[in-house]
Amino acid sequence: MNNSKKTFIIAQFSDCHLFSDKQAKHLGANVWQNLSRVLTDIAQRTNIDSIVFTGDLTQDHSENSYQHFVHAVKQAKFSMPVYFLAGNHDDRDLLTQHLIAPTFQTNKTLDNDFWQIQLLDSKSDTPSGLISAQKLQRVSQQMDRTKFQLLMMHHHPIDVGYYIDKHGLLAQEDFWNKIAELNEKNAKIKGIACGHVHRGVHLSKQNVDVYTCPATSVQFGDTKEEIGSILPSYQLLYLERDGTMSREIIVF
Repeated sequence: MNNSKKTFIIAQFSDCHLFSDKQAKHLGANVWQNLSRVLTDIAQRTNIDSIVFTGDLTQDHSENSYQHFVHAVKQAKFSMPVYFLAGNHDDRDLLTQHLIAPTFQTNKTLDNDFWQIQLLDSKSDTPSGLISAQKLQRVSQQMDRTKFQLLMMHHHPIDVGYYIDKHGLLAQEDFWNKIAELNEKNAKIKGIACGHVHRGVHLSKQNVDVYTCPATSVQFGDTKEEIGSILPSYQLLYLERDGTMSREIIVF
């Protein structure tokens, strides 16, 4: 990582929904080919400081799908390990078994000179997400209050306005109350980046920017029956020295 340059750049990709069969399609898209296109594009960029995958690796819950994901990442020949989180479709034990060093980074905290990024596990026993009070307490304990903060998770902590909201983060009011409490104690939480919604949305709450990452698999429409696009996408997050952030959506 280049800590001396002005902007810290994270490539975030999410929701690849792989199958045991590489030719299988999810909602009309060859998700293996889509993932490969995204990873190839990330690998060709020379300005990336970190790479984060925010969950939903598998669609059919097969062990082969995890092996395919590892193969795809290795094939990309990144110059840095990939950080990762579990999505609601994923099995934490299989992630731990297959996503190992040196290709993957199991640590859930990233740091540069000006920013700290914490990866929060929002997977619950249902398709919806949950971040417990204990997890938020650990975030507080691990936080470097001299740095600006970005939180990354799978589930969206704020409604985006279409059907996926029924599977968003549970106990959102409690979550945002904790964010407000932390920021009142000089936590400097500036942004939240998540996956799950299969669309790139930018919202804001309590002066905290929320960026949802489009999917490598398919992009959702407004209803469950409607598909926005079967083309892959991902996002670049730009973290500036002054605590501001922005993002660029990469489409194919």
